[in-house]
Amino acid sequence: MKHLFELALGAITFSPVVLWAQADPGTVLQIDTQDLVWYVYDATSFSDFAKAPTLTTATPGNRNFRTWTAITDIVAVNGKPAKGVFTNRSIVISLTPTPANGQAIADVERFVQLQIVAEILQMDGTPVGSLMMLGYFGGPPPPGTPPSAPSDSGANLAVVGGSGAFVGVRGQASQFFTPAAQRSGASVAEDPGFRRQLGGSKTRIVAHIYPMARPTVLQTSSGPGLFHSDFTPVTASSPARAGETLIAQVTGLGPTLPGVDPGQPFPAAPLQQVNSPVEVLINGKPVTVINKFGWPGLVGVYRIDFQVPDGMAAGMATIQLSAAWIDGPSVSLPVR
Repeated sequence: MKHLFELALGAITFSPVVLWAQADPGTVLQIDTQDLVWYVYDATSFSDFAKAPTLTTATPGNRNFRTWTAITDIVAVNGKPAKGVFTNRSIVISLTPTPANGQAIADVERFVQLQIVAEILQMDGTPVGSLMMLGYFGGPPPPGTPPSAPSDSGANLAVVGGSGAFVGVRGQASQFFTPAAQRSGASVAEDPGFRRQLGGSKTRIVAHIYPMARPTVLQTSSGPGLFHSDFTPVTASSPARAGETLIAQVTGLGPTLPGVDPGQPFPAAPLQQVNSPVEVLINGKPVTVINKFGWPGLVGVYRIDFQVPDGMAAGMATIQLSAAWIDGPSVSLPVR
């Protein structure tokens, strides 16, 4: 294995990564959840919290300054199965230009102020990262909301940061609820350990985020960093073959396991596995990913081994990477 890595490093000449020619348009994360329950602080004694193992209903009323905590399970991101948890601390503020008794006067129509953390896992339980959001619920979504979020979503959220694969992200988000099977707020006296058994609502967050990095195939002196299994470059004169396993040299795949300190090269042992879900698409269709790890001896450079589909037609194809549901720019792949 060491010989192969040394051969690879000797055969590859790096050129500076090409900067984006225009502003990054961002990417959309559609996060679906189920069994959402609002636990309303309607009990006055801490000793009464989280005790009842049965279905409860919060004391009626949404007077200003009432608070609650919501918990729900993440089940999909961009239509792909995922795991995780979404928690939300909320306070009623009931803003309106025409306040009734107890409402707050303001120039906007809003109902609740939100503090949200969404922690996303792969289906095997591997942590991917978290998104932190702040904002309002009630009233219109933020300007520039992606069309995939309904206009009646009723939330105006700022994505103020993240962790793991989403470290440093910024953006905005909206939220809406599945109309059917809505459950009204539970009492904070209800035991949240029975949340899935007792059931709850479904919700979707549509986040328009700007990541710090995207999965990008490096440019080398011979073109995109795509190589045959012997580390010779894939070029027009030495194209890929249908069914062949190729090696890609890329950046922007995020954290690895067990991990390295920032700015340090990836070691050869143990290999640093990328802990985010990674997809390779050829002509828009996902292909088999065999390996995904930090390239030993290099800083911030990763190796992906993937298979060109059998029966693929000869010609110029496009290849695109995705990591943590964030797409990178496409490059050309000659196929014979």
